[in-house]
Amino acid sequence: MLLRRSLSWIIALAISPGVLMAQAPASPTSATQADAQLSRIWAGVQQAQARLTTACGTMTETRTSSLMVKPLVLHGKFCATRTNQFMLEYLAPNPMHLQWNGDSLIITAANGKTQVLHLGKDVRKVQSSFSGKNSLDSLKQNFTITTSENSRDYEMKLVPRTQHMRHRLNELIVTLNKQNFLPRTLQVDGSNGVQSLFTLHLTSVNSQLPADTFEGIQTK
Repeated sequence: MLLRRSLSWIIALAISPGVLMAQAPASPTSATQADAQLSRIWAGVQQAQARLTTACGTMTETRTSSLMVKPLVLHGKFCATRTNQFMLEYLAPNPMHLQWNGDSLIITAANGKTQVLHLGKDVRKVQSSFSGKNSLDSLKQNFTITTSENSRDYEMKLVPRTQHMRHRLNELIVTLNKQNFLPRTLQVDGSNGVQSLFTLHLTSVNSQLPADTFEGIQTK
Protein backbone atom coordinates (compact mmCIF):
# COMPACT_ATOMS: atom_id res chain seq x y z
CA MET A 1 0.00 0.00 0.00
CA LEU A 2 2.86 2.39 0.79
CA LEU A 3 4.38 1.66 -2.61
CA ARG A 4 1.10 2.61 -4.31
CA ARG A 5 0.85 5.81 -2.29
CA SER A 6 4.50 6.74 -2.82
CA LEU A 7 4.22 6.18 -6.57
CA SER A 8 0.96 8.12 -6.70
CA TRP A 9 2.61 11.13 -5.11
CA ILE A 10 5.76 10.99 -7.22
CA ILE A 11 3.70 10.67 -10.44
CA ALA A 12 1.49 13.58 -9.42
CA LEU A 13 4.63 15.56 -8.63
CA ALA A 14 6.22 14.74 -11.97
CA ILE A 15 3.24 15.52 -14.19
CA SER A 16 2.14 18.56 -12.19
CA PRO A 17 4.73 21.34 -12.45
CA GLY A 18 5.52 22.57 -8.98
CA VAL A 19 3.57 19.59 -7.51
CA LEU A 20 1.31 21.88 -5.50
CA MET A 21 -1.00 23.22 -8.18
CA ALA A 22 -3.28 25.36 -6.06
CA GLN A 23 -4.93 28.67 -6.75
CA ALA A 24 -3.22 31.25 -4.58
CA PRO A 25 -5.37 33.64 -2.56
CA ALA A 26 -5.24 37.21 -3.85
CA SER A 27 -3.84 38.32 -0.49
CA PRO A 28 -3.30 36.74 2.91
CA THR A 29 -6.56 36.59 4.85
CA SER A 30 -4.70 36.31 8.14
CA ALA A 31 -2.00 38.49 9.65
CA THR A 32 -0.11 35.51 11.03
CA GLN A 33 3.32 34.82 9.66
CA ALA A 34 2.44 31.18 8.92
CA ASP A 35 -0.55 32.06 6.76
CA ALA A 36 1.45 34.73 4.92
CA GLN A 37 4.22 32.24 4.19
CA LEU A 38 1.77 29.63 2.93
CA SER A 39 0.23 32.23 0.62
CA ARG A 40 3.67 33.11 -0.78
CA ILE A 41 4.34 29.45 -1.50
CA TRP A 42 0.96 29.01 -3.14
CA ALA A 43 1.52 32.01 -5.40
CA GLY A 44 4.96 30.78 -6.42
CA VAL A 45 3.92 27.29 -7.38
CA GLN A 46 1.03 28.65 -9.41
CA GLN A 47 3.53 30.63 -11.45
CA ALA A 48 5.74 27.56 -11.80
CA GLN A 49 2.82 25.61 -13.19
CA ALA A 50 2.12 28.25 -15.80
CA ARG A 51 5.64 28.34 -17.22
CA LEU A 52 6.63 24.64 -17.18
CA THR A 53 5.65 22.25 -19.98
CA THR A 54 8.27 19.48 -19.87
CA ALA A 55 10.86 18.38 -17.36
CA CYS A 56 13.60 15.74 -17.23
CA GLY A 57 16.05 14.92 -14.53
CA THR A 58 17.50 12.39 -12.14
CA MET A 59 15.96 10.95 -9.00
CA THR A 60 17.31 9.16 -5.95
CA GLU A 61 14.95 7.20 -3.73
CA THR A 62 16.16 6.39 -0.23
CA ARG A 63 13.94 3.83 1.47
CA THR A 64 14.29 3.12 5.19
CA SER A 65 12.50 0.93 7.72
CA SER A 66 13.09 -0.50 11.16
CA LEU A 67 13.04 -3.92 9.50
CA MET A 68 15.85 -3.02 7.10
CA VAL A 69 19.49 -3.48 8.11
CA LYS A 70 20.48 -0.44 6.06
CA PRO A 71 18.70 2.03 3.76
CA LEU A 72 17.87 0.92 0.23
CA VAL A 73 19.12 3.55 -2.22
CA LEU A 74 17.75 3.53 -5.76
CA HIS A 75 18.89 5.81 -8.60
CA GLY A 76 16.97 6.68 -11.73
CA LYS A 77 16.14 9.21 -14.42
CA PHE A 78 12.75 10.59 -15.41
CA CYS A 79 10.91 12.72 -17.94
CA ALA A 80 7.42 14.16 -17.75
CA THR A 81 5.13 16.40 -19.75
CA ARG A 82 2.12 18.45 -18.80
CA THR A 83 0.10 16.22 -21.13
CA ASN A 84 0.10 13.46 -18.50
CA GLN A 85 3.07 11.47 -19.77
CA PHE A 86 5.69 10.19 -17.39
CA MET A 87 8.54 7.71 -17.45
CA LEU A 88 10.95 6.69 -14.73
CA GLU A 89 13.88 4.37 -15.30
CA TYR A 90 15.67 2.94 -12.27
CA LEU A 91 19.31 2.25 -13.07
CA ALA A 92 21.62 -0.64 -12.17
CA PRO A 93 21.99 -2.50 -9.89
CA ASN A 94 18.17 -2.36 -9.53
CA PRO A 95 17.00 -1.75 -13.12
CA MET A 96 13.30 -1.17 -13.64
CA HIS A 97 11.27 0.86 -16.13
CA LEU A 98 8.03 2.64 -15.23
CA GLN A 99 5.65 4.25 -17.69
CA TRP A 100 2.56 6.26 -16.83
CA ASN A 101 -0.23 6.39 -19.40
CA GLY A 102 -2.66 8.64 -17.60
CA ASP A 103 -4.52 5.82 -15.88
CA SER A 104 -2.18 2.92 -15.20
CA LEU A 105 1.46 2.51 -14.24
CA ILE A 106 3.27 -0.10 -16.31
CA ILE A 107 6.29 -1.55 -14.51
CA THR A 108 8.81 -3.56 -16.54
CA ALA A 109 11.45 -5.49 -14.61
CA ALA A 110 14.94 -6.32 -15.85
CA ASN A 111 13.77 -9.83 -16.83
CA GLY A 112 11.06 -8.37 -19.07
CA LYS A 113 8.14 -9.23 -16.81
CA THR A 114 5.45 -6.55 -16.71
CA GLN A 115 3.12 -5.50 -13.92
CA VAL A 116 0.27 -3.02 -14.27
CA LEU A 117 -0.90 -0.92 -11.34
CA HIS A 118 -4.16 0.95 -11.84
CA LEU A 119 -3.28 4.16 -10.01
CA GLY A 120 -5.43 6.59 -11.97
CA LYS A 121 -7.88 7.10 -9.12
CA ASP A 122 -5.08 7.55 -6.58
CA VAL A 123 -3.14 10.02 -8.72
CA ARG A 124 -6.25 12.07 -9.53
CA LYS A 125 -7.09 12.18 -5.83
CA VAL A 126 -3.63 13.57 -5.10
CA GLN A 127 -3.91 16.13 -7.89
CA SER A 128 -7.38 17.21 -6.79
CA SER A 129 -6.02 17.97 -3.34
CA PHE A 130 -3.70 20.57 -4.88
CA SER A 131 -5.76 22.06 -7.70
CA GLY A 132 -9.05 23.80 -8.24
CA LYS A 133 -10.67 26.98 -7.05
CA ASN A 134 -11.00 25.97 -3.41
CA SER A 135 -8.05 23.60 -3.21
CA LEU A 136 -6.28 25.44 -0.42
CA ASP A 137 -9.32 25.23 1.83
CA SER A 138 -9.76 21.59 0.88
CA LEU A 139 -6.12 20.85 1.66
CA LYS A 140 -6.44 22.46 5.08
CA GLN A 141 -9.45 20.27 5.78
CA ASN A 142 -7.50 17.12 4.95
CA PHE A 143 -4.10 18.03 6.40
CA THR A 144 -2.51 20.01 9.17
CA ILE A 145 0.02 22.13 7.25
CA THR A 146 3.27 23.46 8.69
CA THR A 147 5.62 25.60 6.58
CA SER A 148 9.19 26.67 7.14
CA GLU A 149 12.10 28.03 5.12
CA ASN A 150 15.86 28.25 4.99
CA SER A 151 18.24 30.09 2.68
CA ARG A 152 17.52 27.70 -0.23
CA ASP A 153 14.12 26.07 0.24
CA TYR A 154 10.57 26.24 1.42
CA GLU A 155 9.33 23.18 3.28
CA MET A 156 5.76 22.02 3.67
CA LYS A 157 4.87 19.32 6.17
CA LEU A 158 1.42 17.78 5.79
CA VAL A 159 -0.06 15.57 8.50
CA PRO A 160 -3.38 13.82 7.72
CA ARG A 161 -6.38 14.89 9.80
CA THR A 162 -8.69 11.95 9.09
CA GLN A 163 -8.30 8.52 10.63
CA HIS A 164 -8.72 6.95 7.18
CA MET A 165 -5.62 8.72 5.90
CA ARG A 166 -3.65 8.31 9.13
CA HIS A 167 -4.18 4.56 8.84
CA ARG A 168 -1.96 4.64 5.73
CA LEU A 169 0.16 7.74 6.10
CA ASN A 170 1.93 9.51 8.93
CA GLU A 171 3.08 12.59 7.06
CA LEU A 172 4.29 14.09 3.80
CA ILE A 173 7.14 16.57 3.55
CA VAL A 174 7.79 18.55 0.36
CA THR A 175 10.71 20.92 -0.17
CA LEU A 176 10.58 23.53 -2.93
CA ASN A 177 13.36 25.61 -4.44
CA LYS A 178 12.85 29.22 -3.29
CA GLN A 179 14.05 30.59 -6.62
CA ASN A 180 11.70 28.75 -8.97
CA PHE A 181 9.30 26.88 -6.62
CA LEU A 182 10.09 23.55 -8.26
CA PRO A 183 10.32 20.45 -6.06
CA ARG A 184 13.60 19.24 -4.62
CA THR A 185 12.39 16.40 -2.42
CA LEU A 186 9.27 14.47 -1.50
CA GLN A 187 9.25 12.40 1.69
CA VAL A 188 6.46 9.86 2.25
CA ASP A 189 6.25 8.39 5.75
CA GLY A 190 3.96 5.39 5.90
CA SER A 191 2.11 4.25 8.99
CA ASN A 192 3.79 0.85 8.59
CA GLY A 193 7.19 2.34 9.41
CA VAL A 194 8.53 2.54 5.86
CA GLN A 195 9.84 5.92 4.71
CA SER A 196 10.66 6.86 1.13
CA LEU A 197 12.60 10.04 0.37
CA PHE A 198 12.65 11.07 -3.31
CA THR A 199 15.40 13.57 -4.16
CA LEU A 200 14.96 15.26 -7.54
CA HIS A 201 17.46 17.08 -9.73
CA LEU A 202 16.13 18.70 -12.90
CA THR A 203 18.51 18.61 -15.87
CA SER A 204 16.20 20.22 -18.44
CA VAL A 205 12.91 22.09 -18.52
CA ASN A 206 10.69 23.18 -21.41
CA SER A 207 12.87 21.24 -23.84
CA GLN A 208 11.77 19.50 -27.02
CA LEU A 209 11.82 15.85 -26.00
CA PRO A 210 12.89 13.10 -28.43
CA ALA A 211 9.97 11.38 -30.13
CA ASP A 212 10.75 8.05 -28.46
CA THR A 213 10.93 9.43 -24.89
CA PHE A 214 7.64 7.81 -23.98
CA GLU A 215 7.79 4.99 -26.49
CA GLY A 216 5.86 1.98 -25.34
CA ILE A 217 3.37 3.87 -23.22
CA GLN A 218 -0.08 2.38 -23.73
CA THR A 219 -2.83 4.86 -24.41
CA LYS A 220 -6.55 4.38 -24.64
